[in-house]
Amino acid sequence: MSLPPDAVPSAASTEPAPSPPRPRAPVSLIVLSVLAVGYTLWAAQDLILPVLLAMFLALIGNPILRGLRRIFVPRFVGALLLLLLGLAGATMLGRQLVGPAGEWMQQIPKELRVLAPKLRQMTQPMQQANKAAESFARAASEPAPRKVQVVTIQDPDPWKSLTATPKMLASVLAVVLLTFFFMTYGENLQRGAIALLPTRQRQKLTVEILQSIEREMSRYVLTISIINALLGLAFAGALYAMGLALQEALLWGTVAALLNFAPYVGPLIGVGLMLLMGFVTFQGVWPDYEWSPLAPAAIYLALHTVEGQIVTPIVLGRRMALSPLVLILALMLFGWLWGIVGLLLAVPLLVCVKIVLGRVEGFEGWARLLE
Repeated sequence: MSLPPDAVPSAASTEPAPSPPRPRAPVSLIVLSVLAVGYTLWAAQDLILPVLLAMFLALIGNPILRGLRRIFVPRFVGALLLLLLGLAGATMLGRQLVGPAGEWMQQIPKELRVLAPKLRQMTQPMQQANKAAESFARAASEPAPRKVQVVTIQDPDPWKSLTATPKMLASVLAVVLLTFFFMTYGENLQRGAIALLPTRQRQKLTVEILQSIEREMSRYVLTISIINALLGLAFAGALYAMGLALQEALLWGTVAALLNFAPYVGPLIGVGLMLLMGFVTFQGVWPDYEWSPLAPAAIYLALHTVEGQIVTPIVLGRRMALSPLVLILALMLFGWLWGIVGLLLAVPLLVCVKIVLGRVEGFEGWARLLE
């Protein structure tokens, strides 16, 4: 007995039905979510920045703590020693820099008044050309009405000045304590968070991803910090050889090291600062004077070029390479959100995002987009 054709199951009918496409959020909802996240990051910066700075400093210390653990030093003792050494070094450096920094802050207005005629004399041909162009444009157009300028004098808020110092001290203390706790109890916190995952396979995969991310990020942050510190020491040594006092040379070396954490933007600001410092410090006319006012900026630019084009690519390789366009956008975004601290944290945060995207299945293309 044969079954009718309609009763015979076909091959197509045995295949599972395709899963319906995942619903996609409307563009307006995505835009509103991004704006809400951005506003939250800006509004909660007093809470977020100490945590991010503490994580940044803990990442610097983690490779050292792993080395101390190999020689049977407990993590708690190693973190305490490392934090005390860091605080002692920062205090000693700060004591050396407070004097020159205060002198420069008091000296800059007077020196700028002296320097302004020299700069006007150097730019006199350009100013004459601008005046000729303005005269030509004024003759070709109707006279514009005079603009009335309103000058408002704003009295400083005494309460704001009174609460600024305790607030800054509280932020510094929070960063120190959070750094210690991240270095000491970060692994336990990570282990407890992983235990919340439902399956053992997912827990194992998450452990491998987090360990690789933490190891690579710690190595990257520590390496960049060492390179920037060596750059600052080299620049300070060059300034000391040019005749600057040791404290003043250390001040500008520290400035160069900190600015180097923000690629492109930091060196650009650094060149301008070194030009100003050169014109203020070496006020003679070269070659009658021993050093040209352009010498500090030229030395700084040469050191930065060697570091950026030779040292860092050799030490870190291409694994941590980032797209210049993406890097500039990240610096603009985090600098707008968090100011100078945002410029300092922009590159480590972008590297962390790249590592996470490269380790998560299905997001490798986004990681390659950042390269």
